[in-house]
Amino acid sequence: MGTRTEDHAGGPSSRAARRERALRLVEEGRRDEALPLWRAELSTGESGLAWMQDQLHSLLERRDLTAAGECAAIAAELRWGAGSGPAPRASVPMSVPKLRHDLQQLGHLRRQGVLGEEHAPVIDAYRRAHDRLAARGADAREPLDAAADPVLADAYNRLLHVRDTPRVARALSSRWDPAAVEEQYLANPPGVVFVDGFLTDEALDGLYRFCLDSTIWSGNRYAHGRLGAFFQDGFACPLLMQIAEELREALPRLIGERYPLRQMWGFKSGPELPADATTHADFAAVNVNFWITPDSANLDPGSGGLVVHDLDAPLSWDFDTYNGRSDLIRPFLRERRARSMTIPYRRNRAVVFNSDLFHATDAVRFRPGYENLRINVTMLYGDREAEVHHRELSGPVTTLSRPAWRSAAFARRKAGARPRKG
Repeated sequence: MGTRTEDHAGGPSSRAARRERALRLVEEGRRDEALPLWRAELSTGESGLAWMQDQLHSLLERRDLTAAGECAAIAAELRWGAGSGPAPRASVPMSVPKLRHDLQQLGHLRRQGVLGEEHAPVIDAYRRAHDRLAARGADAREPLDAAADPVLADAYNRLLHVRDTPRVARALSSRWDPAAVEEQYLANPPGVVFVDGFLTDEALDGLYRFCLDSTIWSGNRYAHGRLGAFFQDGFACPLLMQIAEELREALPRLIGERYPLRQMWGFKSGPELPADATTHADFAAVNVNFWITPDSANLDPGSGGLVVHDLDAPLSWDFDTYNGRSDLIRPFLRERRARSMTIPYRRNRAVVFNSDLFHATDAVRFRPGYENLRINVTMLYGDREAEVHHRELSGPVTTLSRPAWRSAAFARRKAGARPRKG
């Protein structure tokens, strides 16, 4: 009787067959059938993890964003879904902002009818944990203790709900001129353009609802209570992949086939964030950043957006330096007499800029309330070392042993290895 190769690790032949089938199912959009095969591959250890990362990288390189989105969704399910073990989720410590956000989100989902009465004990457990931690101060943090609170442990950082957010007829709106954006970006160093009316109304509403409803906000290592959601941790849906595809097609000279999508993420912040709290550069060539929270949430229409400096990070600086060392970045900007452009917050405004330029979220002052949290979405294309549009670089190229965007999706990340963007 033959052995079903997808049910166990097996030898080289059966493993190769399982991998081939796992990829074919992903490319066909058959995620539920593919998931057990990817879980079996992950169970083989480091080699399985490396193979999974390589497949996602290969799909992005091939510009197959539909299949890459499916692969990312599987990665999220393996890390944060119902079948995941407690270790990855427990590695995200509890913090007052994270617990408060999740508590508000669970209440939001209850009001929407997405979660039922069976989740009342989960909400109570979150409230107890929040109140206990908040009593120690706004910056208090502690690890998740599964033995002490099994109800909370079973829900914390779990994909309790990911909103179904399909593609729409058209994601990018016709209210802006892509050719004019390209011309302005290419003709005017260092490369900063912003546009209003970026998405169609249908796409904007769908993406906003995805960010409100999906329990994907697992990144909480950031100051001032900011939370992040990342491509391989759940920030992936067909609509996001459609936006990324249409951007490549709309901007053929700027992005096109030259720069593959490398990473994307969302950040939530508010109600307050001081200015210059997040100055950094990113690892990509082109950054597309846009905002989706309604303007009615913003208490200061002249602020809340993005500050972009006209100075890029030296290529001799490594990721941890240009992305997180404010003690070096700020003196560098002063010594070089960097000038800055401030782009105020507007819903459905996108900023397209040279990702290697130092930039920061401007001061944020938004209304309290879950639906008023400031949400920005970032899509990064290409590599900073391969940027060709504006070569006024601050230093010589240094070859890194591992590109920053290929950090392990499941392994423990080094402190500071997450992007600082908010």
